[in-house]
Amino acid sequence: MESDLIKIYDAAIKQIEASNSLNDLNQLKSKYLGKKSAVMAFMKKLGQLPQEERPAFGQKLNEYKNKIYQLIADREIKLKELDYKKSLETDTIDLTMPGRTFQRGSLHPISRTMREIEDIFISMGFDVAEGPDVEDEFHNFDALNTPQDHPARDLSDTFYVDKDVLLRTQTSTVQIRVMENHQPPIRIISPGSCYRNENDASHSPMFHQVEALVIDEGVTFVDLRDMLNVFVKRMFGERIESRFRPHFFPFTEPSAEMDIICVKCYGKGCNLCKGSGWLEMGGAGMVDPNVFKIAGIDSEKYTGYAFGLGIDRIAMLKYKIPDMRLLFENDLRFLKQF
Repeated sequence: MESDLIKIYDAAIKQIEASNSLNDLNQLKSKYLGKKSAVMAFMKKLGQLPQEERPAFGQKLNEYKNKIYQLIADREIKLKELDYKKSLETDTIDLTMPGRTFQRGSLHPISRTMREIEDIFISMGFDVAEGPDVEDEFHNFDALNTPQDHPARDLSDTFYVDKDVLLRTQTSTVQIRVMENHQPPIRIISPGSCYRNENDASHSPMFHQVEALVIDEGVTFVDLRDMLNVFVKRMFGERIESRFRPHFFPFTEPSAEMDIICVKCYGKGCNLCKGSGWLEMGGAGMVDPNVFKIAGIDSEKYTGYAFGLGIDRIAMLKYKIPDMRLLFENDLRFLKQF
């Protein structure tokens, strides 16, 4: 049996030294030292030997087994060294090549639009005012001359936190707070988040508005019209014209809706403007004297105008975004375009 063991050992030496890869070496390890290997088969034959011969042969078997282990370990080190040298020759680094660039983040299209809007109005002498997102009914409805039975007060339209506490439905609440704490002249815009119980391709439960308030002596509707005309041209380009249609809002009188020429077809009619050539932009009007009265401003001395524009809608038109929900899904494939 010992002669057979020596033959196996000699064959193992030749095959291990001839192996050229770690994969070949692993196969040889399984062949000579695995559970079904020839060497391990001798372990089962120990019981066939006379009892007095078993210790000597068992010692011999372990000796050859350890030698094969050592041969494999030594060959593994050499093969790894050969692989490393080969990689140095083939996987060289070209130091003249440019390094890997890291991608930089960018502003969300709504943030970009909001900053551009602020820059335009600041350049025209407006200050930026902010207020809380969680409001009371007084500042959100009562102070804005909204009657108790107005549909906007319903649970189906407004998110209530408590009996008379709610998420603001408009940033006009900031205008009331400014009028409470400052006497005219006032010239502010109030950009920010608003909340209404709506959710479809053109409406979101959380959206962004910018509202403006100008109060001074001798302020007229013509001032309002001219201001908005300047804004839309600076935001969308000189080709964009605007128009006003009569409308009603509780907090302005007279009131109007502002439209602009379609930014896609420039008045010819397309799918964006539904063939009309015009796009609705927002509401505007002269501040109602009742609002002045509630805020403690003399309506006999001062007049003012206010308007509100949807920042999300402006972003959609400016960047040609077809669905408002894309602005809030945080899909990196979409956001990387900006």
